[in-house]
Amino acid sequence: MSEIIQDKPSLIEFFKKIIFSSKSNVLLLALPFGFIAHFLKNEILIFVINFLAIIPLAQLLGFATEQLSCGVGQILAALLNVTFGNAVELIISIIALTKGQIRVVQASVLGSVLSNILVVLGSCFLFGGITILKEGRLEQNFDSTAAQASSSVMTLACIALIVPAAFSLAIDGNSNNTLSTTDSRILNLSYGSSVVLFVIYILYLYFQLKTHKDLFQTEENEELQISKYLALFLLVTVTVLMAFSAEFLVSSIEGVVTSHGLSKTFIGLVLLPIIGNAAEHATSVKIAMKDRMDFAISVAVGSSTQIALFVTPLLVILGWIIGQPMSLFFLPFETVCLFIAVLLSNYLVQVYGKSNWLEGALLIATYLIMALAFFFILIIINK
Repeated sequence: MSEIIQDKPSLIEFFKKIIFSSKSNVLLLALPFGFIAHFLKNEILIFVINFLAIIPLAQLLGFATEQLSCGVGQILAALLNVTFGNAVELIISIIALTKGQIRVVQASVLGSVLSNILVVLGSCFLFGGITILKEGRLEQNFDSTAAQASSSVMTLACIALIVPAAFSLAIDGNSNNTLSTTDSRILNLSYGSSVVLFVIYILYLYFQLKTHKDLFQTEENEELQISKYLALFLLVTVTVLMAFSAEFLVSSIEGVVTSHGLSKTFIGLVLLPIIGNAAEHATSVKIAMKDRMDFAISVAVGSSTQIALFVTPLLVILGWIIGQPMSLFFLPFETVCLFIAVLLSNYLVQVYGKSNWLEGALLIATYLIMALAFFFILIIINK
């Protein structure tokens, strides 16, 4: 991966690059209004405005991380990606976890995985496939070997989330039974499984960066647009602003649920992933439309892998430390949806090494059906 270094920009040029780095930055205008709405105590206003404000902040966070990763070495760049690659989900989830919003945390990590492997990957197939039709081609090609490695790891993560639900059914014969003995066993199972997922994630990084790094290399040229010091300043500033916006957003969820009838599960599974995946969604689609499917798939599947193997077990362990009993136990309907999503996406990326626009439409349609189900279903556990 080569690096193109330009002259260090002035402060004015720095702000120009930041402001015009994405069209979504127009939503930065919502940021000060998010603070104002917080003091007006209007829950729905707080939620909507801060929801919009976090979208450009997520894009800027990705931009700062990318710039900071230029020229620092593969290992350090990987560590930066691990730390800030899914920072939006992590920040929102940690704040929600400290407030005891465990249902929101669980729904948000599951929703991020579903969104990545169905919506983001599906959009890559759909828009990439439509683009090549203009060239008289019917399919796009990609290296299925690297995709198989990532999807196999996702299968393990899927198993880790399905087992606690099956475990609960085996003990009680009823997944909605919340006896303390059952909860204790499920929590212990979740803690052990989280450690296993952490270990597998470390091994996966070693596989990706060392033993099989040729499979994951891309031809993408990283252009250093701002200095590393300005990138670090931007990273810290955006993270702080996002923490405030996320705090306001999470604090308003209870009021939105009470006054507008939305379940916490729907908010976490469908709405919150829009924030975290917006930047990656746009990036992946642009890359796919340039017929660079290997890179596009690595962004979509890689993000879901990171959430499943790093973010989720981290939140479980953090909840254990701070006394918030978050587990890997999801409702049976949620685990079924995850299983279907992983099964379908694995089949499409592993079998032929080719994709077309119809496969993308199928993935997106699957997600829309699930989203409708989560909107209409009466969630029993809504704490």
